[in-house]
Amino acid sequence: MEHREQLGPYVYRWNEACFPLGADSLALGEFCTLKPRDRILDLGCGGGLLLLLCAQRQGEASLFGVEADPESAALARENLKQNGLEGEIITGDLRTAPLPEKIDLVISNPPWYPQGSGARGGPGRMEGCTFPELCRTAAKVLSPKGRFALVHSPERLTDLLAGLREAGVEPKRLRFCRGRADRPPYAVLVEGTKAGRPGLKILPDIMP
Repeated sequence: MEHREQLGPYVYRWNEACFPLGADSLALGEFCTLKPRDRILDLGCGGGLLLLLCAQRQGEASLFGVEADPESAALARENLKQNGLEGEIITGDLRTAPLPEKIDLVISNPPWYPQGSGARGGPGRMEGCTFPELCRTAAKVLSPKGRFALVHSPERLTDLLAGLREAGVEPKRLRFCRGRADRPPYAVLVEGTKAGRPGLKILPDIMP
C-alpha cells in the first residue's frame, strides 16, 4: 500500500519497504549544512526522503543516493522523477557499489542498532554495515572540507564521535532532539568535516 506525505512543494511516496516520515529524518533535513550547487549523497537513501528534504532547501543541488533494497531504490527514483528532480540512485551495498566522488555533503539516517543486539524494530533497524564502515565510505567520497551529517541513537554517541574522527571526519556540530525538556533525547544529530580542525559546537536541543 502506498502512502503520501506533502513536503513543501514535493510529495514523498512510501510503502512498507521504506520507513515512514519520521521526526528524526525531518530534523536531519533541517540540521545539515547546505550550500548552493552542493553535490549531495544519501547513504542508505530508502525512498529518497532526505534527498527531497535537501532539494526543498537547495533547489540547485545535485542529488545522489545508494540503497541496498531494490524496491526502495526504485521508489527513490520514482520520487525524484514525479517531483521533477534529476538525480542518480544506485542500487547496491554502499561499501562496494561504485559511488560518485567529489561530494560536498553526505547524509544518512542509518539503522541505529548493531546486528544481533536484540533491539526492537526488526531486521530493518539492524545495521547492514558497521558504523566505522559507514564513516569510511563517507570520507572516501567527500571532497576536501566536505561534510557528513547524520542522525542516530544518543546511546551510541561515543561510537559516533570516535568513528567519525577515525575516518578523518572531524565532528563539528552536535544537536539533541527531545520530545520534552524533562525527557532524555530520542535522537542526536552530528555533522563533521573531512580533515576539519578539532572543535565541536553543541547547539540548543530541538523540541516541539
